[in-house]
Amino acid sequence: MEHDPEQVPASADQRPASAVGHGVGLAGIAGLFAWLAAALAIGMDGPYAALVALVACALPMIGWSLLVDKVHRRASTGIDWHDPRPLAERRDVSLTKLAGLYLTWGGIAFLYGIGRFYWDGNFAFAMWCFGWVMPIVAILAVPYVLWIDRYLVEPRDGAWHLGAWLTGQPGVVPEAIYGHLRAWAVKAFFLAFMLAVLPGNWAGFIHIDRASLRDPVALVQWLIGLMFVIDVSFATVGYVLTLRPLDAHIRSANPYAAAWTAALICYPPFILMESGGPLDYHPGTQDWTFWFAGHPTVSAIWGAILVLLTALYAWATVAFGLRFSNLTHRGILTHGPYAWSRHPAYLSKNLFWWLSTLPILTTGSLIDAVRATALMGVVTGIYYWRARTEERHLGLDPVYRAYSYWMTRHGAVPRFGRWLVGR
Repeated sequence: MEHDPEQVPASADQRPASAVGHGVGLAGIAGLFAWLAAALAIGMDGPYAALVALVACALPMIGWSLLVDKVHRRASTGIDWHDPRPLAERRDVSLTKLAGLYLTWGGIAFLYGIGRFYWDGNFAFAMWCFGWVMPIVAILAVPYVLWIDRYLVEPRDGAWHLGAWLTGQPGVVPEAIYGHLRAWAVKAFFLAFMLAVLPGNWAGFIHIDRASLRDPVALVQWLIGLMFVIDVSFATVGYVLTLRPLDAHIRSANPYAAAWTAALICYPPFILMESGGPLDYHPGTQDWTFWFAGHPTVSAIWGAILVLLTALYAWATVAFGLRFSNLTHRGILTHGPYAWSRHPAYLSKNLFWWLSTLPILTTGSLIDAVRATALMGVVTGIYYWRARTEERHLGLDPVYRAYSYWMTRHGAVPRFGRWLVGR
């Protein structure tokens, strides 16, 4: 069995090994940038080109994970390649699991079908993707499950328990079913969102007037667009490839209602921060380009800071490699920006919002400035709440507890915070 970084203990002064190697994200970036260069050269700004970008990003990461990191040999996969069970011995288990998977997918399709929201605007593209892909997935699931179950140390996972409940078999564990449904709820909700925003991000970056990039502000906005293309591409790949042979399966989905509440109110259709929403902090404000107009040097410096913050946000997603996902545990990350902070994405995202919106400045009244600043503070508080609920979930893993203890003592951001308050 290959060395498994998730099983290696760390001393109090040693950062635990990361579940993902640096090379995985770099391989994905190389593939994505190669396709970006080709798309820019020929002006391929359509949704099909955006989907090809996912393949260009995913294939190098899969190759690196299997050929270099050899993640398929880790004990955390739950796979023993050296002791395959006879097909006849595992066939009934596999068929029960397939029944559970089909029931899950049918339930998701029903929820999509009755949710009018999913058939309007950008989400219609996500539904189009699912309509084409899911019949293929449903067919390929049969040989895949029959094959992988021969090698799994414990094939009776949540899908099996759901299938056993459906078919009236004994030995059903309700908590296993709940965990299975939570994991698929995460995939169904967030994958639809990622596919919905993917074409727009892609087109916004590719469809650009090159001459306009001589303007520093336009260049800044274009580079910020690039960072969001990277972020969305890696995140979408992560939601798709939750596979055990890649060691990218979902170990557990967050079981706490507070975590789901904090996360869902940051995304449509539940989002509270959108235009006209109760936490919309934009009325009475203008963004940084308005306040720094006519000051090219200040605009260039401020824009560079915003690009840097967005790059840090994208890097935090790239660091996940194949494992990005909200509300789940898919292995503990301790490398890249996660060697500086437990939550680099939330930190950089909120700093970006504060610096790009500048809510304390207003085109209206003093009340508008106070209201915008207060609402922005509430939004930041929600992300702090999200961070704490994630820590509560991941803290069930001793590797995360070791990482969290190390971060408290040695992480750059916690140490800076202590210095800031004189502790």
